[in-house]
Amino acid sequence: MIARAAREIAPGMVVNLGIGMPTQVVNHLAADYPVCLHTENGMTGVGPVLPPEQADRNLIDAGGAYVSTVAGSAFFDSATSFAMVRSGRLDLTMLGAFEVAANGDLANWKIPGKFSPGVGGGVELAQKARRVVVLTTHMDRAGRSKLKAKCALPITAQACVARIFTDMAVIDVTPDGFALVEVAQGVSPAEICAVTDAPLIIPQSPLPSF
Repeated sequence: MIARAAREIAPGMVVNLGIGMPTQVVNHLAADYPVCLHTENGMTGVGPVLPPEQADRNLIDAGGAYVSTVAGSAFFDSATSFAMVRSGRLDLTMLGAFEVAANGDLANWKIPGKFSPGVGGGVELAQKARRVVVLTTHMDRAGRSKLKAKCALPITAQACVARIFTDMAVIDVTPDGFALVEVAQGVSPAEICAVTDAPLIIPQSPLPSF
């Protein structure tokens, strides 16, 4: 799923990788791939994650992983970082999710009854990036679908998600709802429909797999 999501990044993009699975996307990009990766805690030009024994303990991404630099890396304060976000300079952001609704609503910051430090920068990433995609498991730990007709959890941003990468499928958010684009190897469209809590548009032509 993460390797497939990495192929969403086109040369020359400015891309933010959100906390969780999205931060692992950097490890699926070639070292010389022409992309500018942004982390909201104050860095552009984010390189691959390093093990602790090789890391500079001063260099972390938004999720706290030790990252490396690339040629042209830059460091700045949070005000500058969020000015980049708010002014629409991100071509793409990849975020995690608790739920995604068929109209593209995103819920990824709060599960009632569980501690949350707050909505944080995720709300602005979801609202201001030119394109928002989500990386998430298709179901939660209780076996419930994360892809919903309507989000039950608190909304981070409305109608912002364009594409979803799960461990079972690649799904687009369209004006008519969820549309199946690709399937994971060994998974059938019928199996995906059975665990998606919203109608799923399936094309007539055979679907590619990843």
